[in-house]
Amino acid sequence: REMHWIRLDRYFTGGEDDAQVVYQPMACQQCENAPCESVCPVAATVHSPEGLNDMAYNRCVGTRYCANNCPYKVRRFNYFNWHKDIEEVSKMVFNPDVTVRMRGVMEKCTYCIQRIKNTSQHARRDHAQGHRESPLVQEGEVLTACQQSCPTQAIVFGNLNDANAKVTKLHQNPRAFSVLEELNTRPRSKHLGIVRNGISETAEAGPIEHA
Repeated sequence: REMHWIRLDRYFTGGEDDAQVVYQPMACQQCENAPCESVCPVAATVHSPEGLNDMAYNRCVGTRYCANNCPYKVRRFNYFNWHKDIEEVSKMVFNPDVTVRMRGVMEKCTYCIQRIKNTSQHARRDHAQGHRESPLVQEGEVLTACQQSCPTQAIVFGNLNDANAKVTKLHQNPRAFSVLEELNTRPRSKHLGIVRNGISETAEAGPIEHA
């Protein structure tokens, strides 16, 4: 069974002997106009005040309407019963900040909302105790799991309401684009188009290729 929260789409160009490949990570796009939310009969997928597309796992009944209506195909159905025959020692290997989902629910990337909430709660507590000036989460205080583990720092997250944030400046980059923008899902995630120098060793000039 397939179960992952981020996949890598590959796009090839050129001939078989000299093919070039472009990798595009594809996770939940956290759409502002999310098509998955409108079809859920039990409101298990909802929009949060953070602007994210959250999942209430204990409310999901596994109709899979959201997966059928997602144009990015980033939702996965949990076929396995992870709670079955789990010993107390085995439970210690799980992430204590994330609930173990029951069999028969939809799962997807949540932008590590548990990390966002945990950092936000600590920021408000420290502000109330006088240990920090602002109760708001600052730039770089929250790292998602994929962002933290990416060796090339190709994944950037942040607060789009902060004009000085790195992610805001990247969204304003001319190379930034939304996947399937014509569907009007208004995804909050954007990708940067790769730029390759098309000048060969023998040619004096050549085009700049965008992918």
